[in-house]
Amino acid sequence: MPTAAASRIALLAGATGLVGHELLQRLLGDAGYRRVTVLARSAPPDAGVADTRLDWRRIDFAHLPEPFPAVDDVFLAVGTTIRAAGSEAAFRHVDFDLVVGLATAARAAGAERLGVVSALGADATSRIFYNRVKGEAEAALRAIGYPTLVIARPSLLVGDRAALGQPVRGGERWALRLLSPVMRLVPAGMRPIAAADVAAALHRHVAAGLPGVHLLDSAGMRSGA
Repeated sequence: MPTAAASRIALLAGATGLVGHELLQRLLGDAGYRRVTVLARSAPPDAGVADTRLDWRRIDFAHLPEPFPAVDDVFLAVGTTIRAAGSEAAFRHVDFDLVVGLATAARAAGAERLGVVSALGADATSRIFYNRVKGEAEAALRAIGYPTLVIARPSLLVGDRAALGQPVRGGERWALRLLSPVMRLVPAGMRPIAAADVAAALHRHVAAGLPGVHLLDSAGMRSGA
């Protein structure tokens, strides 16, 4: 039976990605949550089925659940790349439409805290399409009116994509190789960061529930920072 302290409900989208996978482990390890709802296209992993607090819902993101699950704290680790999506329009559908749609539906269902994984360089006025979409999504999330909004802006993510059944991104691999010899010269906010560090920081700040908008960069999210 949950303790009296286990009073909140968390909702996670993007649980099969690098940061989302780490977030799921942290949410299930947090005694403050009596239920952890996951929205995903895939079936749940065997490792998570044994936890009775896990409510894994396999859905088609083209149609969000109606009614939307009751929730207190929302964690969105949804994202793709233009290459994986196949076009700029498909990328925007995931990184803007889906992210903002989930946040809006969750807020209407009672959510008070939102944590979202954005990206280094997010800027609604950027000439770079990727950064511009990320920035526009951040602006739209601010407008929804969450009492607590935590935005993580990680640099290059480090993690084992192959272990999660994801295609290895060649660009990430080459960037890590090129940066490795000069890593100490790279500003802390721009150095590659472990997905586990991003998940830990996002979980910690959302759980704290401090009012307002909080921006987290890689320097501040890094383990031991």
